[in-house]
Amino acid sequence: MKPSAPKKNLWIVALILGILGIVGHFAHIQYISQYSFELLLGGFVLLALGTTLKGF
Repeated sequence: MKPSAPKKNLWIVALILGILGIVGHFAHIQYISQYSFELLLGGFVLLALGTTLKGF
């Protein structure tokens, strides 16, 4: 199994989710702070899927 680079759109979405998760942890933003861990986890899972599955 060879890892491949994720597509640009997937990478951007995962990056945005990760940044929102980090910002939500350190700053109090009502909805984002409540789900900061889930946002960060979602970004990481998207990146993991993007490198594991070809064409994702």
